[in-house]
Amino acid sequence: MKRIAIYPGTFDPIHRGHSDIINRAANLWDELYIAVADSPHKNTLFSLDERKAMIDHEFNSIKNIKVISFNNLLIDLASSLDARILVRGLRVVSDFEYEFQMLGMNRTMNPDIETVFLMAEPQNQPISSNFVKDIARLNGDISKFTSANVANKLKERF
Repeated sequence: MKRIAIYPGTFDPIHRGHSDIINRAANLWDELYIAVADSPHKNTLFSLDERKAMIDHEFNSIKNIKVISFNNLLIDLASSLDARILVRGLRVVSDFEYEFQMLGMNRTMNPDIETVFLMAEPQNQPISSNFVKDIARLNGDISKFTSANVANKLKERF
């Protein structure tokens, strides 16, 4: 039986913290779905298709990674993909509080699906998509925080 995991997120845009978690998770499970959330309630800078394309560009050479988008409950997506693991990245203590609540809700809806937390590497802990966008908007150097491809997309956008 294949061990299938999902790493969900908005990824607006993907950054080195996300990439770190993705690479480590891809080594732990047979198949990893990077699930890009539609998130219409969030005011995203990039469209769903743009965010998905940036992630595809970053990970198209890793065979056990598939990039998909979704607009339904994550727990329902997991069931439809036969995934038993949800991967969540943690950076700071405040992430844990939110993720702990999410774990409780997901566990109530489907106790067969586990959530696994991966801590961000220390050099990636301060990175967030909002900080990356703000620095890019103000014409700052984001090369330490994201790939050249994503940096170029941000420069084009601003």
